[in-house]
Amino acid sequence: MELKGAVAVVTGGNGGLGQRICHALARAGANVAVVYAESRAEAEAVAGELATRYGVEAVAHRCDITNEASVAALVDAVRQRHGRIDLLVNDAAYNKSVPFTDLDGLTIELWERIMAVNLTGPMRLTKAVAPVMKAQGRGRIVNIASVAGLGPQGSSIAYAVSKAGLIHLTRCMAVALAPEVLVNCVAPGLLEGTRATANLSPSQIERSASGALLKRAADKEDCAEMVVTMARSETMTGQTVVIDAGRVFH
Repeated sequence: MELKGAVAVVTGGNGGLGQRICHALARAGANVAVVYAESRAEAEAVAGELATRYGVEAVAHRCDITNEASVAALVDAVRQRHGRIDLLVNDAAYNKSVPFTDLDGLTIELWERIMAVNLTGPMRLTKAVAPVMKAQGRGRIVNIASVAGLGPQGSSIAYAVSKAGLIHLTRCMAVALAPEVLVNCVAPGLLEGTRATANLSPSQIERSASGALLKRAADKEDCAEMVVTMARSETMTGQTVVIDAGRVFH
């Protein structure tokens, strides 16, 4: 898909990885809806920088992705402004560290919040944009999961299960939305400088980085460029690409 002039919606667009995804898409010529939950000033700053640096149209949009009405309002606002939606990037996520053995610490309330943001949120957004993309005859959806979804690891059982669900949702939606809409997934390993990583203990961060073949964290720019590659592709769908400096082989 040609990205010059395309319209991209990026949830979590003001986050550490989300900002880089927005920049990579804008650099390729896409107009970007920078979606945020709470940090309005930060999201507006990102949008302003995209517009100034790349000459694209970029606007910050608030959305509670756990709320159906809020998601519908976001889709309507983007359509009214741009007339179309070509790409959805589900990057928004919630994370809280709870050791796997601490089942009492993994409360049902925490479980439900993580699932609502990390799995049901992308499902809501996918269902909302799918009719738009189908009617256009083209569309791309890229989910941002985690290597925690590929094995029993990560910051909590809930986080791992939510990302495993997102990886399988990618496959299922690829089947449901073909051939007009291609759905793919990026599964990063440890990413430094993100809100998700900020919730991890120093020992968890060190253990994750040292366990990689390259002895370092994953690269956010590599992840962002993979999103661009997936958006441009005409033949890739239902796939999950791992970027983690050589720690998990999928």
